[in-house]
Amino acid sequence: MSTKLELPIQEFTTPYPVTAREDSSIEELLDIVKNLKVRHIPIMSNGKITGIVSDRDLRIVSALSAREKFLVRADDLMTSDPVTFQGNTSIEDVILEMSEKKIGSVLVADEKGDLQGIFTVTDALDVLIEILRGRK
Repeated sequence: MSTKLELPIQEFTTPYPVTAREDSSIEELLDIVKNLKVRHIPIMSNGKITGIVSDRDLRIVSALSAREKFLVRADDLMTSDPVTFQGNTSIEDVILEMSEKKIGSVLVADEKGDLQGIFTVTDALDVLIEILRGRK
């Protein structure tokens, strides 16, 4: 008999992640990934989540010429309407959806839609470690 893991996602979320604007250049996004060592960048407009850019997205455009890169902005590259959960959502529900959709991160927002954090596959592995060690 299995029981559902009712821990809220907010317990394992990286709070207030580094974000970028829709008009951020490819170079700005690459700098964020390289210097801050993040793999997912939420894209914001007027304080609201509009998309997400991954390091994989940026690797795809790295083959472009310097002139072509200059013309591409975050909103050209981002995944619009990224998967987003409220902080009180069960960790099990979040991880199951990430697995089913094969996505590397989800955003966590409050009831007004304001970004509160990001939950990644690495965070999910941390949850697994905690469970296996009997801490949760």
